[in-house]
Amino acid sequence: MRDKTQTNSAGPGDGLIRAGVIVFFAGALATLVTVTPLFLGAKPFPTYMFGLSMLMAVGFLTAGAGVLRSASAGRKQARALR
Repeated sequence: MRDKTQTNSAGPGDGLIRAGVIVFFAGALATLVTVTPLFLGAKPFPTYMFGLSMLMAVGFLTAGAGVLRSASAGRKQARALR
C-alpha cells in the first residue's frame, strides 16, 4: 500500500527549514549592508548592526534543526513499515 501523504504536503521540519532559509538570507543581506561602508571608505555603521550579521548563523542552525527533525521523522516512518 502506498503512503497516503501527498508529495507536495509539508512534512515535519519543513517549516523550520523554510524559516531558517529566510533568516539566513536576512542575515546575509545585513552582512552585505554592514560591510559595504568599510569597502567604500564611508563611516561604518554602529556596532549593533554587526550583531544582525549573526542572523546568518541563527538561520543556518534553524535550518539544520529542521533537517534533523525531518530525518528523524523519516527514520521513524521507516521503522514503522518494518
